[in-house]
This record gives sequence, C-alpha cells and structure tokens, in this order.
Amino acid sequence: MALDKAIVARIATLARIKVPESELEPLARELSQILTWIEQLNEVDIAGIEPMASVAAMTLPMREDVVADGGDRDAILKNAPQTARGFFLVPKVVE
Repeated sequence: MALDKAIVARIATLARIKVPESELEPLARELSQILTWIEQLNEVDIAGIEPMASVAAMTLPMREDVVADGGDRDAILKNAPQTARGFFLVPKVVE
C-alpha cells in the first residue's frame, strides 16, 4: 500500500501530531515500506502453529501459595528511612 503526502498529513491530523511539510514525503515513504512489510507477513501460512510467549519451551517455577505475616516486622522496618509506631513514615503529599 503506497501512501502519499496527503494521506500522511491526514493521519497526522487524526493522531494530533504536528508534522512539518518537509517531513511528510520521507514519512510517507517510510510508512509505505512498513505497510509493505506487514503485507508480506500476512502471506505467511501460520495454520496449525500454536501461539507462544517465548521461543524457548519452558515452564515458570511455581511455589505453594501460603498466607504468611511477611516476616519479622522489626527487620523490615530497619530498611525504612523513617518509622513511627511500627509503620513506615512517609512525607505528606496532600495539603
């Protein structure tokens, strides 16, 4: 699919992107090349191919889902820059 300057200008307007007149022609060529490449991808026969999330066949490690208290509260609070009465102290963000 070949795009011209007018179509690219219309797309830019719809996307609310300001494109200078001098960049419309190079952008039209680049977008046309992208659309040609997508058309080539549509010609690939993918019948019978399962979707995949990774090229390596692997399973994620699983752990047992156990409810816990999160560990030692005092050890966790040692990581905080400031604490008050057993809680993290953070600066006020609403006035």
